[in-house]
Amino acid sequence: MSLLEFKNVSYISDNKYILKNLSLEIIPMDFVSVVGPSGSGKSTFFKLCSQLISPTSGNIFYEGIPYVKYDPIEWRKKIAYCFQTPCLFENTVMDNLMFPFSIRNKEVDLNLIKKLLEDFKMDSSYLSRTINNLSGGEKQRIALIRTLIFIPKILLLDEVTSALDEKNTSIVENVIKSLNEKGTTILWITHNPEQNKKHANKILSIENGSLKSLEVIK
Repeated sequence: MSLLEFKNVSYISDNKYILKNLSLEIIPMDFVSVVGPSGSGKSTFFKLCSQLISPTSGNIFYEGIPYVKYDPIEWRKKIAYCFQTPCLFENTVMDNLMFPFSIRNKEVDLNLIKKLLEDFKMDSSYLSRTINNLSGGEKQRIALIRTLIFIPKILLLDEVTSALDEKNTSIVENVIKSLNEKGTTILWITHNPEQNKKHANKILSIENGSLKSLEVIK
C-alpha cells in the first residue's frame, strides 16, 4: 500500500498551471530525490505534500485517506517540511527546540534535545544562543533538529544542505540516511548531481509542472 499518493493533481496560480495532472505513489521507506530545473514545480509539490496549499484539482491520499479528511496540523505532524531557508523564531535555540513539545502538550525532554544536537555535531552550549547569532548553516541544522524531535513518517527536505560546507553536509546526510534506514520516508530536493543518487532509491523528475519520470535506481 502506498504511503502518499497523488491522483491527477493540478495546482493553478494566477491562471497558470504550476503543476499539472501529477499522479504518483510514494511507498514506506522510499528515499526519493526530487529533481528538475528551477521553477519546474518542485517546491510547490512539497507544499502540496505538506498541506501548506491545496490542489486546484485532483486528490492527495495519506495511507489511503484523502487529505481533506485530515486536520492540516495533524497531517503536518506526519509529513514534515524543512525549507531551503530555515525559519527560526522567538529568541534562542532552546525556544525553537521546546516548540515541538509545547504544541503537543508534552514535557520537554532535554536528554532527547541534547542527543539530537550531538547527532548534528553541536553541543549543549547552543541552547542558550540567540538565533540572530547563528550562521546560515547553524540555523539550518537547528531547523532540522526541531523537525526531528518528533520523527515524522515522511520528511521533506528542500535543498537543506545548500548552505552547508562539505563536512556539515556529510553530517546531515548521515543523519538523514540513518532515519531512512529506521523507517522514515525521505523526499529531498537537490540540484547536486552526486547527491541525487548517493542515498536515494528513486529519482522523481519534474519538468514544466509535469511528471517527467519516476526512476528506480537501486
